[in-house]
Amino acid sequence: MKRTLFAASLALAAATATSAVAAPEKYVLDASHSQILFSYNHLGYSTTWGMFSGFEGEIMFDQEDPAASSVSVTMPVNSMFTGWEKREAHLLSADFLNADANELVTFTSTGIEVTGDKTALITGDLTLNGVTKSVVLDAQLNAVAEHPMAKKPWAGFNATTTLLRSDFNAGNFAPFVSDEVEVKISIEAMKAE
Repeated sequence: MKRTLFAASLALAAATATSAVAAPEKYVLDASHSQILFSYNHLGYSTTWGMFSGFEGEIMFDQEDPAASSVSVTMPVNSMFTGWEKREAHLLSADFLNADANELVTFTSTGIEVTGDKTALITGDLTLNGVTKSVVLDAQLNAVAEHPMAKKPWAGFNATTTLLRSDFNAGNFAPFVSDEVEVKISIEAMKAE
């Protein structure tokens, strides 16, 4: 009898533990509220800003264990906007991003280190200009809640990193045009249906 009760208790405990562990949930990016901003120093005279938008991706988000989450994003390099068409054409040329041969920029996370209640370092493979390098995003969770208009679970994140153009075969005119590019990311994502 004791063995039967003990076995039943173990089975109940195992079932409870299994149901208490939440699996990551799929969120898809809201392209209309997601942007990547970049900036670089131009000859010491100014800071030039640009933006990428219109990207797609998904986050497998584990709210209980954020380190078990993952992210993958794809965006067209031709979505770049700097406010001056001739500059955009030059940046997309073979001098820099060679957009004709490398149409997409991708990022796929390889690990997440939780650093605080709402912060983490997201390591991943960034493919840009045909080159793949490991980069680290300093990320912050802004909010996770029901979207007031869409009436479904929604999440928002910000992240920053610094890239070297020369790491991605786009280092022309350095150091006059800074090799370092500051990147700021803000995204919203909705829980997948």
